[in-house]
Amino acid sequence: MSGNNPEPILIRAASKSNGITSIVIGCAGLVFAALWFVLLPDWLFLAGILITSAALVTLLVGYFKIREPEFSLEMTTDVITYRHRLGSWQIHWENLQRADCPRVRQGLEHVGLETVGFKLKDYTEFLTSISPRLATHLLMEQRPLLLHNTNEGCATGSCYEESMFDDNHFTLNNGTVLTGVKAMLANRMAELRKRLGYDVFIATSDIDRTPEEFAALISQCQAARRTNNAG
Repeated sequence: MSGNNPEPILIRAASKSNGITSIVIGCAGLVFAALWFVLLPDWLFLAGILITSAALVTLLVGYFKIREPEFSLEMTTDVITYRHRLGSWQIHWENLQRADCPRVRQGLEHVGLETVGFKLKDYTEFLTSISPRLATHLLMEQRPLLLHNTNEGCATGSCYEESMFDDNHFTLNNGTVLTGVKAMLANRMAELRKRLGYDVFIATSDIDRTPEEFAALISQCQAARRTNNAG
């Protein structure tokens, strides 16, 4: 991301790895199950069903892996783009206040979560760029984050969390009023900022390095961009 013709930084999701391998293993499992039913006695039928089920699950896992985009993140000099099979979102560098690994208190210690958090200056661009399907996915995927840094009664997740279902209208800084799933996501982002200090989160399964290494990369890109702009 430096020089006259900077190349984008491409990040491959760790969860995408071994997709083809999973499909091959699943197919081999189905073949093995078919032979099991043909060659072995009837009293082993239930074991054959279990083998078939395991093979089908492995096939399904491999299918979803290969359906994901080749690269989960692309970072150019202007924007960070996240891609998912359900859609994408964008954060321009000017709109990124900071990115780091959120930490929560457990007993006397502070431990890091397996995620990287982004704190935005303004929600408008992010919520405009995200697709409703991806917004719904994020609402489901990031629900466990709500269980951190809350009161003692909710520490185990046994209580009812109103913030999980906050569908109140949300007004952006430009006056746009959001409703529906995007309003729910905006309210979720605001709640997560109160609890963890960040608005948007990327799980370790979506990156090809540790959260600390990825956060350091973001910081390096921000520093390089500030240097280029100053020059």
